[in-house]
Amino acid sequence: MIDGAKGIENLVDRLAVDHILSREEFCYLLENIRPEQDGYLYEKARKQALASYGNRIFVRGLMEFTNYCKNDCYYCGIRRSNQKASRYRLTPEQVMDCCHTGYGLGFRTFVLQGGEDPWFTDDKIAYLVERIRGGYPDCAITLSVGEKDYDTYKMWFDAGADRYLLRHETANPCHYASLHPPQMSSAHRKECLGNLKKIGYQTGCGIMVGAPYQTTGHIAEDLEYMYGLQPEMVGIGPFIPHHDTPFGDRPAGTLRQTILLLAIVRLMLPGVLLPATTALGTIEPDGREQGVMAGANVVMPNLSPLDVRKKYMLYDNKISTGVEAAANIKELKQRMASIGYEVVTDRGDFRKTLPECV
Repeated sequence: MIDGAKGIENLVDRLAVDHILSREEFCYLLENIRPEQDGYLYEKARKQALASYGNRIFVRGLMEFTNYCKNDCYYCGIRRSNQKASRYRLTPEQVMDCCHTGYGLGFRTFVLQGGEDPWFTDDKIAYLVERIRGGYPDCAITLSVGEKDYDTYKMWFDAGADRYLLRHETANPCHYASLHPPQMSSAHRKECLGNLKKIGYQTGCGIMVGAPYQTTGHIAEDLEYMYGLQPEMVGIGPFIPHHDTPFGDRPAGTLRQTILLLAIVRLMLPGVLLPATTALGTIEPDGREQGVMAGANVVMPNLSPLDVRKKYMLYDNKISTGVEAAANIKELKQRMASIGYEVVTDRGDFRKTLPECV
């Protein structure tokens, strides 16, 4: 039996040393930590992030190059069935223009993110990767374009892609089925993540916090899955509903629960590259800063052309201007400096060997 406030601190201390707890202990921690105890967890996580990467915040230039998608995930604003979505695709020239702008602003990682758009064949995406790799050999290329087979992932890796983001959304198969249409499966998602790791990508998984039907037990299962996968990146953001989806009337996930999980993941995976997401900045103006103070060390400003940013609307009120825009990197640097962090313009690769901080 875990006892009171001291029990919570003991769990946090053990997580900082062992990097894993049992499912029951994760559930207890999430269900019983009180707001006045949050700071103890955040401080441990912040110290681990500082020990791992210093006070450096890595920036990624995000290019949302298509909002067409063949999938019909129940939570997503660009799902196939949303007839009200204003669809677009960027041309290769537009993508290269974004890279040119981003490189001039100091970005050394480019992220190509889009729906699973059949028009962008595997060869077309390989062509985009080759163009970027040829033009910017000193930059990292991250892809986030969904589920593909091993050979496709390998082709893109050989073309020059370094990293791949594929949120697993939930490790529990039944919960996964409640968020996705029948043709999608948790098992296939996990198979894709395993293939990405085998090929050699710096691989990212992640979840939506507060998703419909999510329980604390599901989150504990997610944490256990992440520990087993040992990803180089984890994307965690709050669920935010989109009004033109089946979950449009569901409540959003909370800032606090999201930040608690960021801190737990930092202690569980000390060297992980951990973004303070756009969704955090959407639900709270200083959400990203709060994320950084709890162990996050990556931000992803938007390099997409201004006229399409509001069309990539995965959820309601998604921010796309202000500090979210790549062109406002100066303001982002100022905001991070105000909490003691430095935005740096290097690739920000995952580091395998890191010092311990307990």
